[in-house]
Amino acid sequence: MTTRLYLITPPTLEPRAFAEELKRALGAGDVACLQLRLKDASDEEIARATETLMPVAQKHDTAFILNDRPDLAAKLGCDGVHVGQSDARYAEARAAMGPDRIVGVTCHGSRDLAFEAGEAGADYVAFGSFFPTTTKEVQFRADIDLLAWWAKTMTVPVVAIGGITVENCAPLIEAGADFLAVSSGVWNHDGGPAAAVRAFNALFAGS
Repeated sequence: MTTRLYLITPPTLEPRAFAEELKRALGAGDVACLQLRLKDASDEEIARATETLMPVAQKHDTAFILNDRPDLAAKLGCDGVHVGQSDARYAEARAAMGPDRIVGVTCHGSRDLAFEAGEAGADYVAFGSFFPTTTKEVQFRADIDLLAWWAKTMTVPVVAIGGITVENCAPLIEAGADFLAVSSGVWNHDGGPAAAVRAFNALFAGS
């Protein structure tokens, strides 16, 4: 399976202005998923952002995934939800989302957490952080050997996350990551987000 891009929104955004930037980014190349990650936003702000951005993502065949909140993800009709270890439990998320929508689980650098999530039925497990990141405070680090071992031996797709850029992602692609989750590495790219999406996809195609 070729590695694909999993975009994470900036930590703060104005939905209508960001929608234009998102259109340009998604129009530049394949993006598997867009995760809306607004940690300190109210339910109303999350709902407003979802109503504006989800149609943009879906028009480009990009799954729209909400971070942390399976209750809101189900209510708003999102394609999926991503839960961390301190958020809703997997079982709670699956119950809210039903059998046909995406539930992904953060597993930090832990084989045990990944096994648990995979056996429970998670659609993907996420390992990280692989590199320093300014998007969130890094409490956990993952090593590339873990990513390579999982990709080689397990069938549940694996997402690599944390400080990933066009410049540093080659070892993660080589290790077998199914998806690279990227935020500032796209939105703050020197050439702009569309250029970053093109560059990531060129690397994926050449791997």
